[in-house]
Amino acid sequence: MSLTAEQREQVASELKRFAGDLNLTDEQKEKLHTALAEARERVGEYLRNNPNTTKADIIAKVRAHRDEIRQRVVNFLTPEQLSKWDSEVAKAKEFLGQTLDA
Repeated sequence: MSLTAEQREQVASELKRFAGDLNLTDEQKEKLHTALAEARERVGEYLRNNPNTTKADIIAKVRAHRDEIRQRVVNFLTPEQLSKWDSEVAKAKEFLGQTLDA
């Protein structure tokens, strides 16, 4: 389930653009960075413990934890920022070619 170098660059560019659109405070930036780092570590740990996992398995795990993931950002984003977040999450799902339920 790895991305090509071009896809990684595209994702990085989109994240930078999106971060600017959210107009995060320094405190929010730190909280978001921490949340993303923890999520990345959990995915890495899962992959290390389950080396034969499939993309479908990972998508199922994300689905199972979707409410928990969203609640983390609800705790520090303003309602306007949260609306933008939800819109961008929907775009990201489409970009990644995933047909995840809303």
